[in-house]
Amino acid sequence: MEIADVAKTAFAMPLTSPSFARGPYRYTNRELLVITYRTESAALEEAVPEPLAFDEPLVRCEFMRMESSTGFGRYSGAAQHIPVKLNGEAGSYTHNMYLDTYAPISGGRELWGFPQKLAKPKLAVEHDTLVGTLDYGPVQVAKGTMGYKYRALEQDAAMRMISEPSFLLKIIPHVDGKPRICELVRTYRRDIVLHGAWSGPCALNLHSHALAPLTDLPLLEVVSAAHLIADFTLPHGDVVHDYLA
Repeated sequence: MEIADVAKTAFAMPLTSPSFARGPYRYTNRELLVITYRTESAALEEAVPEPLAFDEPLVRCEFMRMESSTGFGRYSGAAQHIPVKLNGEAGSYTHNMYLDTYAPISGGRELWGFPQKLAKPKLAVEHDTLVGTLDYGPVQVAKGTMGYKYRALEQDAAMRMISEPSFLLKIIPHVDGKPRICELVRTYRRDIVLHGAWSGPCALNLHSHALAPLTDLPLLEVVSAAHLIADFTLPHGDVVHDYLA
């Protein structure tokens, strides 16, 4: 393969058979259980990278079921998001994320910088309860529950939550071990179709784990919960801060 052909062919690793497909990436009937809780301000000050800032010490623990997605397939996820602002624009910073399938882990890390690791997240309905769990190996590190479709959530509030930008810290090392890319990335969900939104009574438990440190943002008080089902497109993002510049 000639030098020009390498540059022309290159998209993702490995060169001859990338671990994920090219976009656009369209999600259909993506289901989310989002439980918001209050944490310690000092913990968020350690976790949130400048130039992002936060107003209230809140964290969103999210459990996801991706029923159908172009390029990534069917998979589940769990994450911690922190409500933040950048120059007055409200969004969420993804602090931890765990998926159960390799293709979206690879694509999410390489394209946008989602901080994804391999684990066993699950979101399912058990009788009258929506249950989200996250197991890291044999150890359960998170469990969230909410009354299933308990009461309707106001549509504007649901759209604000799902429309806000995501901020991600993308880190790719150089071959000498030093950072080659260290950027704050922003991406928006596009072409959103909201199929339903609900709220209800909820509970959340977090458990300590050395390699899944969700309890580094301690759970002090559960504030609210939301159950959303939507379609959307996840486009490529833009760099809002280069830490190596």
